[in-house]
Amino acid sequence: MQVQPYLFFDGRCEEAIDFYRKAVDAKVDMLMRYKESPEPPMPGTKVPGDKVMHAAFRIGDTQVLASDGFASGKPKFEGFSLSISARDDAHAKRLFGALAGGGSVTQPLIKTFFASSFGMVTDKFGMHWMVIAAATAT
Repeated sequence: MQVQPYLFFDGRCEEAIDFYRKAVDAKVDMLMRYKESPEPPMPGTKVPGDKVMHAAFRIGDTQVLASDGFASGKPKFEGFSLSISARDDAHAKRLFGALAGGGSVTQPLIKTFFASSFGMVTDKFGMHWMVIAAATAT
């Protein structure tokens, strides 16, 4: 069994994927636009054909699924964060800085009892992230 995040960017999916390509080296597995669907649109939906119906991209070993949903406005992500593990403190600093671009820092990147680097940021799409580099054994 596997649990995967499925994120609805409410009209900004392609922009988000491009951002994550640069920020966290995301790799796109697939992307299908509404106009490419073999099925006719659901009655009453007016999503522009160029919007993303379904996408899958990888961040490290994790596949993330995404869509524009009904493309009705600003995405809203509440009640969860995506946690990303960095190789080391330098990598954590790079990831944190990239994700913070255009967003806001919730918890600056610091050393804690459980990590050599830990910080929380909300990116420019409203997605909450926790960046962590594991504490090294002494």
